[in-house]
Parts: sequence; C-alpha cells; structure tokens
Amino acid sequence: MLEFGTDTTAAASTDLIKDGTEATFMADVIEGSADVPVIVDFWATWCGPCKTLGPMLEKAVTEAKGKVKMVKIDVDKEQRLASALAQQGLPLQSIPTVVGFVQGRPVDLFQGAVPESQIKDFIKKLANMAGGDDGLGEALEAAEEMLAQGELDDAAQTFAAILGEDPENAAAMGGLARAQIAMGQIDEAEALLNTAPDSIFNAPELEAARAQIALARQAAGAGPLAELQAAVEANPDDHQARFDYAQALHASGKVEEAVDQLLDLFKRDREWNDGAAKTQLFTIFDALKPQDPVALNGRRRLSSMIFM
Repeated sequence: MLEFGTDTTAAASTDLIKDGTEATFMADVIEGSADVPVIVDFWATWCGPCKTLGPMLEKAVTEAKGKVKMVKIDVDKEQRLASALAQQGLPLQSIPTVVGFVQGRPVDLFQGAVPESQIKDFIKKLANMAGGDDGLGEALEAAEEMLAQGELDDAAQTFAAILGEDPENAAAMGGLARAQIAMGQIDEAEALLNTAPDSIFNAPELEAARAQIALARQAAGAGPLAELQAAVEANPDDHQARFDYAQALHASGKVEEAVDQLLDLFKRDREWNDGAAKTQLFTIFDALKPQDPVALNGRRRLSSMIFM
C-alpha cells in the first residue's frame, strides 16, 4: 500500500536497483533472474571508474522500465561472496565488472567504464535473451506441453516451425534440442545447437540443452548402480566410486540422490579430480529448470559449503 507523500518513482527505482550481500545473492540474483534478467555491478568505493559507471548503469536500468534489474555488490564488504564467485569462474580480478544473469546463469559481462551506448546494448541483449512477447508465446507453450506429455514428434515440429518464423528464438531452439534428446537424437541436438546465431549462442535455454546432452552421454556409460552403491558403502573415501555412483543415480532418474552424493564428495574433498564434483553439480543444475526444487536446494547447499 502506498502512503501519502511517497515518492513512487523512487520506490520503483528501489525495486529495480538493490545493494546485494552474500545473504541475498541467491534470492536477488540466482532466483530473481529466472523472472527478469539481473545485472550485477561488482564495484568498490576506492574505484574511480566505478564512480563513473555506477550512475550510468542505474540510469540505464531505470530507463529500461523493468526489462532488467540491478544488484550492486561492494567487493570489499562482500569479500567471501566475491571470492566464491571467482572460484566458480567469474573474472573478478579487476573492477568494475558487470555481469548479466538470465535464468540463474551468467550469460554476458563487461569490465571497466564503457560508453552509455554500450550499456544500452548490453541491456537490450539481456532482455532479448530472456525472451519477449513476439507473438509466438502460445505456440511455445503448446510445444512445451507436447514435450511434457511425451508427444515428441509433434513438439519437435512445433519448435521447428517457430524457428522458421524466428531463427533467433532461444526458447524454440532449446526446446527443439530437448525434444531431440528425448528421442535419443543426441548428435542431431548437438549439431543444432552448434548452428545457433551468436545473439543466442550462450542463452540459458541452449546451455540447459547442452547440459542435458552431456548428462545423456554420461548415462550411456554409467556403471551398475548396485555395485557402485556397495563400493561406496564399503569405502566411503573412495571418491571415484562415489562420483561414478552419482552418475549412475542420475542415469537412473534419481537426480536428487545424485546431487546428495556429489555434495558429499565436494564436502569430503572439493579439489578432487580438478573439482569434478562441483563441475558435475553445475551440469546437473544447468540441465534443470531454474526453479526446480532440486536445483534451488542444491545450489544453496553448495554455496554454503563454498562460503565455509
């Protein structure tokens, strides 16, 4: 409820632009970007270019009128968060660094103070990645419903028809790839994704399909579930057996159990096999929908371990 005398413009701006912390990062950025792209500005009070870039970013985000949101992270105040994100691959050695998140994943970034025109192009690209009302929304919903109901041929044909109308529709290309994966056409799905236009090549829908391809190929070589379970129970410190057991669990459709085993492995030795447990966890999370409870809970548990 608005109170008399409230500055509604300021209230709207506050909703679009927030200061972020380790405690709020998951909700504001990872979960929040499932609905609207989120721009994260990593900055510091002593950084001269940050003082130039920050107001320009805020102005551009406000002018975008809800197409994107912005979270500001002071890397000095949030050193643990910055360190954890750097461990996950974000290049935060220099600031300002601005990262765009869509569907819970970083999809684009730039560093340093850039012209206002580049900021606007960055925002436009993120908004396009998130999709919009292009008149094909109903067809996409219908295709997704067909896919969920196992009507794979019909779903594939509908996704393909949408791509014929809009070759840069990331949701349609990702959907077609997922339909092909469900039909066992792994090579065809990979070839399709390799033809994606540059504008959507790294879109979350395509990254999700790539993750599903990787998991499908792993499933083809997964070991016998019962034997691997027995091996882990016989020697809980056999990291390779636990990793193989997690792959077998996932191949059997036991996704949550697979995540549990990988989190256990990460807790025991996060550096084992060049961080294989964390890499496999991210592959599973990427393959799931952003709001999937297994993905959300798994990401939270992994983050809490990284921050320890």
